[in-house]
Amino acid sequence: MSGDDDIARAVALRYVAPDAPTVVATGRGETAEAIVAAAREAGVPVEENPALAEALSTLELDRTIPEDLYRAVAEVIAAVLRAAHRP
Repeated sequence: MSGDDDIARAVALRYVAPDAPTVVATGRGETAEAIVAAAREAGVPVEENPALAEALSTLELDRTIPEDLYRAVAEVIAAVLRAAHRP
């Protein structure tokens, strides 16, 4: 296992129903930290899922996610929505 496997990765998605989510930013290391910090500052929920981030980070920016990732992304969106509605 290389040291690169331990570097943080972040992916930002845009989701406007009824369209499929699109990847709008990806990064590793300091760029990943900046993506997460910007999301938190903007009040955008952050969900940690390293395997999904790895898969999404290979996609081109501004492209909809492929169908084989719909379920995993839907689970993240559902978790974010549930968290947003908790008192």
